[in-house]
Amino acid sequence: MEARMKSPENADVMTAIQHLYRAVHAGGADPLLLELVHLRASQINGCSPCVYAGVASARKRGETDERLHNVVTWRETPFFTEAERAALALTEAATRIQDGAPGVTDEIWDAAAAHFGDEQLSALVLNIALTNFFNRINRAVRQQAGKTW
Repeated sequence: MEARMKSPENADVMTAIQHLYRAVHAGGADPLLLELVHLRASQINGCSPCVYAGVASARKRGETDERLHNVVTWRETPFFTEAERAALALTEAATRIQDGAPGVTDEIWDAAAAHFGDEQLSALVLNIALTNFFNRINRAVRQQAGKTW
């Protein structure tokens, strides 16, 4: 697979993205949790550059290979806390909205709200949305894994 286009420099877009990232990280959610959320959404969407970048970024923050290899099977492993599980469930529900999927049910939302305050939930939801945004762009233009942005 070859990339369809080079990323054009656009100062306005880059500034907007930087503001969104600042808002995500200002919400008080654990930065490592944000990485796991990014990784899981990117796995669901099949976005190879975001999976690649998510793993690399999580490793830089100290995440273990054991947990990184098991994000995709988080329900079946003992490696994640209840708060992380709630965030990963929220990620999956907010990402898998095609074909009549129920999306974020009250049960999923309440489980996340039991572990995170409003600002943290806002940061998680924005991070999920931003990840889905990039996943879709990267899939459309066939951005390659391992490339730097």
